Amino acid sequence: QVQLVESGGGMVQAGGSLRLSCAAPATDFSRNAMGWYRQAPGKQRELVATVAADGNTYYAGSVKGRFTISRDSAKNTVWLEMNSLQPEDTAVYYCARLGVPIYWGQGTQVTVSS
Repeated sequence: QVQLVESGGGMVQAGGSLRLSCAAPATDFSRNAMGWYRQAPGKQRELVATVAADGNTYYAGSVKGRFTISRDSAKNTVWLEMNSLQPEDTAVYYCARLGVPIYWGQGTQVTVSS
């Protein structure tokens, strides 16, 4: 079992910024792609961004240009920098260690008020 510990969620006004962090076990962090997903009330969980072991990134169209995913193997941590937040970004955000199986963090709430 891989335990992922997220932090950094909270409440912010539209146009504001938040930074989410996810700490992963050192044993396999450097070999695996990591990602952030989100799930809004009444909606399915959706992919937000991923970062591969080699640093290559992918962003969902809805967040491209506003969110930045990054990772630091020395700290076994992946971050999601979120700027220009909008009410539609309100969701529970989940860190994930990608692969088979996918391991999930416990989730952190992000609430953006208009």
